[in-house]
Amino acid sequence: MIYAEVMKHIERQINSGELKPGKRLPSIRSLAKRFECSVNTIIKAYSELEKKHIIYSVSKSGYYVVERVPSGYLGSTDAGIIDFLSAGPDKKAMPYRDYQHCINQAIEVYKEEMFTYSEIQGLYSLREELARHLRELQVFTVPDRICVVSGSQQALHLFIALPFPNGKRNICVEQPTHMSMVESIKFQQATAYGIEITSNGLDMERLEHLFKCNDIKFFYTVSRFHNPTGYSYSNMEKRKMVELAQKYDVYIIEDDYLGDLDSDTRQDPMFAYDPSGRVIYTKSFSKVMLPGLRLGLAVIPEPMRNSFLNAKFASDLHSPVLTQGALEIYLKSGMFKAHIERMRSIYRRKAALLQKAYLETLPRDVVYSGSLSGFYSTIRLPSPLKAKTFIEHLKKENVHVADAKSMYLPELEQDSVIRLSVSQVEEERIGIGVQKIAHVMKELLNTAPQRSGRFRPAQPDK
Repeated sequence: MIYAEVMKHIERQINSGELKPGKRLPSIRSLAKRFECSVNTIIKAYSELEKKHIIYSVSKSGYYVVERVPSGYLGSTDAGIIDFLSAGPDKKAMPYRDYQHCINQAIEVYKEEMFTYSEIQGLYSLREELARHLRELQVFTVPDRICVVSGSQQALHLFIALPFPNGKRNICVEQPTHMSMVESIKFQQATAYGIEITSNGLDMERLEHLFKCNDIKFFYTVSRFHNPTGYSYSNMEKRKMVELAQKYDVYIIEDDYLGDLDSDTRQDPMFAYDPSGRVIYTKSFSKVMLPGLRLGLAVIPEPMRNSFLNAKFASDLHSPVLTQGALEIYLKSGMFKAHIERMRSIYRRKAALLQKAYLETLPRDVVYSGSLSGFYSTIRLPSPLKAKTFIEHLKKENVHVADAKSMYLPELEQDSVIRLSVSQVEEERIGIGVQKIAHVMKELLNTAPQRSGRFRPAQPDK
């Protein structure tokens, strides 16, 4: 077939360096003349090359060679390191080339808006697309309640300082929680009350006491694949938390930034139990796509819409139009849906391998957490081991993990909890990494003073 010959010809030129990344390919008519074939044959060849992400098209301009990722760029800079520390999408699964196509198209579509001030709330066409996307997650809302933000963390930072319709002042957060939330609380000198998230979830009686007695304006929760424990609440737990919030006039900020990884369609977000505005839903596209994208959303209660937009305006005027436009095209094209299916498969396998390695390798009295999907889990080190010293010994074995101390409020800090993320670790090295963790743990326990007391048997989180 002539179109296959054209494809091979173009690929040879690219591989030899004759056609360099970013270079414009010969026009369709000139190539048709050269191969003595129809224009449709060249169009088909270029279309097939575009599907293989070898070239990309720019409207009214032509076809160009895709920038290739340098060999060795993906993955760890040191092949000997097992990196349970980094917490971003699997670098080998990030949709670089798909998103590049969307960026190119966004430049054409939004070229007039790119260099002018845009809507504080975000492009309306993107918010319409986000409303459609959220419906698939059982979050039913309208574009006017959606605000595009620079990652969900921007929204969280603004909410800490904002007055809430209930007139209350303090906040309640899970313990531990992700470091950026803790830093936002400390930076703004907010009064925060912590509630421990365990392998059995939250103590609902304790949560009710906090809501009743501590002037709580909002409760912040990561409802699925919690950072750092990996825990996901059941529908029953989510419903109970919403009922307590309604009873004591507390708002819930539900951070669902890894919710796209949940393949269980029976699981609902808390928002589904009170879409009136009591539950403020936030999510980000950074963790499941491209960390540098820095785009997220918040579904804002109508009474808070103006104050939130004023705060966002003071923060950054508006989120970048180019990345907003590219995300809109990425969602509309169906690329996001296909990408998420791949990501779900990857993290189900990785999480299952991690839990299996814990069960088979760690000492029986060690408590660990996690789930069968998502990025995160924690290990509570046996007494008298401390995370800081343990991590230094692990580094000598080329295994990197995170100290969870910074993920606690200052008055509730723990110094014997480590966090693992499987996102950057190749599947075949997960078990090896856990074996090294267990080995270092046993070595340090053998040289440590006699322990007092025992931990309960390890039970992986739901």
